Amino acid sequence: MRSLLFLILLGIMGACSDKKEGKTGLWSTYNNREFKVPNGRLTPEALWAFGRIGESAVSPDGKTVAFTLKWYNKEENKGYSEIYSVPVSGGQLEQLTFNEGFNESNVVWKPDGSKIGYLSTKSGSSQIWEMNPDGSEQTIISNIEGGINGFKYSPDGQHVVYIKEVKLQPQVADIHPDLPKANARIINDLMYRHWDAWVDGKFSHIFVAEYDGTKITGDKDIMANEEWESPIRPHGGMEQIDISADGKTIAYACRKLKGREYSLSTNSDIYLYTIADGSTKNLTQGNMGYDLNPLFSPDGKKIAWQSMERDGYESDWNRLAVHSFDDNKTWYHKNTDLNAGSLCWNAQSSSVYFIADWHARDQIYSYDIVSGDIKCLTTGDVDYTSVALANGALVAQQMSIQKPAELYRIAADGSATELTYVNKPILDQIEMGKVEERWVKTTDGKQMLVWVIFPPKFDATKKYPTLLYCQGGPQSTVSQFWSYRWNFEIMAANDYIVVAPNRRGLPGFGKEWNEQISGDYGGQNIRDYLSAIDAVSAEPYVNRDRLGAVGASYGGFSVYFLAGNHQKRFKAFIAHDGMFNFESMMLETEENWFDHWDMGGPFWERDNAGAQKSYSFSPHKYVQNWDTPILVIHGGKDYRVPESQGMMAFNAARLRGIPAQFLYLPEENHWVLDCQNGILWQRTFFGWLDKWLKN
Repeated sequence: MRSLLFLILLGIMGACSDKKEGKTGLWSTYNNREFKVPNGRLTPEALWAFGRIGESAVSPDGKTVAFTLKWYNKEENKGYSEIYSVPVSGGQLEQLTFNEGFNESNVVWKPDGSKIGYLSTKSGSSQIWEMNPDGSEQTIISNIEGGINGFKYSPDGQHVVYIKEVKLQPQVADIHPDLPKANARIINDLMYRHWDAWVDGKFSHIFVAEYDGTKITGDKDIMANEEWESPIRPHGGMEQIDISADGKTIAYACRKLKGREYSLSTNSDIYLYTIADGSTKNLTQGNMGYDLNPLFSPDGKKIAWQSMERDGYESDWNRLAVHSFDDNKTWYHKNTDLNAGSLCWNAQSSSVYFIADWHARDQIYSYDIVSGDIKCLTTGDVDYTSVALANGALVAQQMSIQKPAELYRIAADGSATELTYVNKPILDQIEMGKVEERWVKTTDGKQMLVWVIFPPKFDATKKYPTLLYCQGGPQSTVSQFWSYRWNFEIMAANDYIVVAPNRRGLPGFGKEWNEQISGDYGGQNIRDYLSAIDAVSAEPYVNRDRLGAVGASYGGFSVYFLAGNHQKRFKAFIAHDGMFNFESMMLETEENWFDHWDMGGPFWERDNAGAQKSYSFSPHKYVQNWDTPILVIHGGKDYRVPESQGMMAFNAARLRGIPAQFLYLPEENHWVLDCQNGILWQRTFFGWLDKWLKN
């Protein structure tokens, strides 16, 4: 009966889902291409009017790139994602799906290039669909109960691998069926919630199914009854799973730990599953850090992945690892200054492309696996965020402080040609502020790169209020990123000069620079912040009586710490999802490995000098020095830095009689993902700054 119903559904969906007549080359009704920008200045509404390019996939012949594009509708408070394509050689953008009200994702080409596969919710749950490269003949090929979260075709076209949630642990209603309305959780170990969700006994598992070109059948859970997940929570996706060139082996990343051990360890491994006999082998046994994102070479003789060496250190040097199946040897790239990400093999299986940050710019590199040579292929004040092979060229997403992500073709000489102009109609209306690179001398005699962003129509004869931007992470670079929340250009558009330092503890400036911050939260990196704002404040166009400091996560901690240690430099603070009380934070957060590594241990180890030094930097210990108005922002579903941290900071400010405001977003996590909440965030942010820095 199930098979008959599925075949009927196949016929109905295939018959009614062809590309709509007359819509080729047009835009979804949910786009904002008619949006008008007032006064040529970037606004919160304009930020949320931009189209956002998601995942992309290049066709097997290297001629076409398909990608998702998401538009937000402010009035409906929703985002809508559709699939588009563009020739790699350049040309007209074409919209392939017009499924208003549904979302498409996970774009992937069939190995023979005859179809584009994708996920869509238009059948009622997230299922695999296929369509011709021109968007016609859209047909559903799966009917998986509960829906799926991602998939890939095997290179030989014989199988489909997909991921879905599997319930393995009983919950209260299962244990006590006579209490169906009991609203409770029984918790016996750690990691009972992660990022923004409570762990409910379900685990993401990998399934392999046979594929005959029209539907998938014979699904098998390759992790049956295993109480751990792949991909790894909270942000892992199909990049953590790959299939060998001959279609016989599935590689996947997994951290096979539970409870307390899971919460204290980053030790994930790459596993190889043989489809024929169901056997599994641990490829990275003995490496104690993160091993992630396996990628088989086109010739099937090698596999590459990202590898960290030290357990518990989530910001360890991300090595590019390569394993040869012929001689069973593994080797790593030796440039300790470069953290490898977004891996891509060349067609000859002789080198690997990857993205790494150097001096606050994320560029594309190649690693020759024979010679070990590493070469930077691209240049410019930009960040690349993805890279894919395209018939002698590369296709990559590129963004900058002044421009959101678009797709580019990268030629062999590294030159970049823009393929998409999704946001040109809006960008053409906006005057962006100038971005200047400066090198500032730190208190210990080092040179620090600082981005300075100026207001549009900057007038050097005037004096401007100025913001010190404090980066989160803590070990994430202040590069040429475009953010839809912490956007430097919208700060500049509100007539603020922005000072964004690459202080101690950021990648892209060498291993020593990156690692110095661990155990020294209130030390050199705080002095780096002050060096940056003091250097720029010496300019005649900076109003030194109108300085503010803003930041989120570790940047939020930085603001809280500066509030008690700024020697009256600042007149306003904004802290989003920041750490306020280190001792309570250590016992409230979910990924305990982070605090254990960066703090040097738990606070109760009184004879641990490193840990005691770290906990001495807790901002709550300096509240007696607070004297400056502060806006506190926190998400209710932030389980990384729980909401109580923000509440404590706000309460402390008000109990001391300091002007303060608390923006609480109960449905947001460590980020702000909702459209209207995002606009409210920006309005509140600038309302607070204007009150204290402009009046």
